[in-house]
Amino acid sequence: MIRRVLVCLLAFASLAFAQAPSPEHGGERKKDLALAPIEDVAGLPRVLLIGDSISIGYTLPTRKALEGIANVHRIPANGSSTDAAVQNLERWLAPDDSGKKWDVIHFNWGLHDLKHWQDNKLDLEGAQVNPLPEYEKNLREIIIKLKATGAKLIFATTTPVPEGSAGRIARDELAYNEAAVRVMNESHVSVDNLHAIVAARPELQQKNNVHFSDEGYQVLATQVAAEIKKALGK
Repeated sequence: MIRRVLVCLLAFASLAFAQAPSPEHGGERKKDLALAPIEDVAGLPRVLLIGDSISIGYTLPTRKALEGIANVHRIPANGSSTDAAVQNLERWLAPDDSGKKWDVIHFNWGLHDLKHWQDNKLDLEGAQVNPLPEYEKNLREIIIKLKATGAKLIFATTTPVPEGSAGRIARDELAYNEAAVRVMNESHVSVDNLHAIVAARPELQQKNNVHFSDEGYQVLATQVAAEIKKALGK
């Protein structure tokens, strides 16, 4: 009886493994790899990426682009909206047991703030998660916490919202970026204009979707890595 149970369990595990999406095809394993912690290479500066699923998508290629130049970490979650950041930022910023600090923090919030949400789903009938005044207020609070780390800060502008995107209105990101850039300029924080790069190449995004093709994430990663190198003086 015990042997039969073990055989069944092994068969189920094998089936589950076979059906699991692979990193090569953009499945959950690829996402999990981006969220997994990394071990520092001694002597290299430490970089932290913060953001939503767009930043999850460019984490691995950014890390690859900065291999041998910086230890590229990211928060172990989808950064979601600015109100979520206000609640979780201290935990995300906490250095590990080594006591090392961050040299550069590259961050973004926006797509989850401007989205319309109702009954736990994207719905244009619902209210925006954080209207502009609340978004700007939260950003100012976030900047204070980020500056306390002593790291060089880089804000990435929110990438375009294409027509037909679920729960979001095309071009709403323009006003959110305007508010964010104003806050960054007042706070002397560098700006990485990812929006401009994507606006010039809309084919990088999926149809009717804020997310990107593999090529799109690679293009974003190249830009992010370049800005991080600049901040590091590389």
